[in-house]
Amino acid sequence: MRGSKGYYSGTRSLLRKPQRERGKPHISKLLHEYELGSEVIIKMNSSVQKSMPHKRFHGKIGVIQEKRGRGYVVNVPQGEAIKTIIVRCEHLEPYTGN
Repeated sequence: MRGSKGYYSGTRSLLRKPQRERGKPHISKLLHEYELGSEVIIKMNSSVQKSMPHKRFHGKIGVIQEKRGRGYVVNVPQGEAIKTIIVRCEHLEPYTGN
């Protein structure tokens, strides 16, 4: 039998959260406003499936282009191309530039 090639295939360890971090995201994460042009880390939150990016973008750093509804338009470099994805704030973290 062929292996599944679905949208979330191969994400068992990627989407698993530590025991104390399970459940709904904190309200401060939902209320955080991102400035246009700021850098963010794309970190998928498995407790919120709506507007979750593809697994290939997990851990990547992108730049906020615009706010669109409840989500943000983020440009993410992938090789020589720049991909544009729409992500909600639950799946974003501010990048401090370490």
